Amino acid sequence: MIQYNIYPNKMMAGFIASALSVFCERLLPLVVAALFFELVDFVTGCAKSAILAHRKGERFAFESVKAWRTIYKIVFILVGICMAEMLARILAAGGEPMKFANWFTGGICGVEFWSFLENAAVISDHPLFRWLRKFMKVKVEEQTGVSFDDIKQTT
Repeated sequence: MIQYNIYPNKMMAGFIASALSVFCERLLPLVVAALFFELVDFVTGCAKSAILAHRKGERFAFESVKAWRTIYKIVFILVGICMAEMLARILAAGGEPMKFANWFTGGICGVEFWSFLENAAVISDHPLFRWLRKFMKVKVEEQTGVSFDDIKQTT
């Protein structure tokens, strides 16, 4: 009897690969940009954790749980890019599709850039990065009318 080796993670990877192949030409730059921003955030996040541990006199240990969270996040980002493109094509009804995937990817890259600035401020402890982090926080709060302190209290 033949026994198939099917795991949910493998099935998800296969789905993503097949979905990306449908939109590959148009979505490849978006996928590369999102993956790059995510990779930079992951590396600087690990460096930040190591530096904070060193400053506290503790021993740094890389946790695979955090790496798996990043992998899951990448999977969801790629699926989100595909879904945004599918939605744009469905709503286009034969016309020029809207740029939902571009907007989605831009939002993802913006969040990862924010995280990079926070990591850079901690890693370097340089006034420029501390100022940039504070400046961006103030500008985002002014534009959205939402305080980051309010968000942290609700999560």
